[in-house]
Amino acid sequence: MRISLKIDYAVRAMICLAADDTGDPVKADTIARAQDIPLKFLLGILNDLKRARLLRSQRGAEGGYTLAKPGEDISVADVIRAIDGPLANVHDASLNDLTYPAPAGGLVEVWMALRASLREVLEHVNLKELATGELSPDIRALAAKYEGDHRVY
Repeated sequence: MRISLKIDYAVRAMICLAADDTGDPVKADTIARAQDIPLKFLLGILNDLKRARLLRSQRGAEGGYTLAKPGEDISVADVIRAIDGPLANVHDASLNDLTYPAPAGGLVEVWMALRASLREVLEHVNLKELATGELSPDIRALAAKYEGDHRVY
């Protein structure tokens, strides 16, 4: 799985909205400045998120964007799917329909395990957790494991 700049920007924008506890619409340029995201690029991302019904927009001087539902009800996986489609896509085929001739037959199970592990993380981390910094111990443990495995000595 590749985390594109577009996905990174989308998740960061959504975290900004989840962190705003006023309930008032937040202007796109406010999000763009806060997260150092080019405004024109952000507007396209916000439209994608709106089409996916993760955001609402309000026009006018008091307008802007709000989350369509509470931050705890929107996972990182929801945002990624709105921007990029399936979390782990193997040449646009359903994993249940894939078969490979021997000796590569076990590869299908590896792709399934990959998708399951991505879902285990991305579907269980929500915007509120990210906005408040209250990630679960499981997520923190995985991050610490990664950090420990990738230290430069």
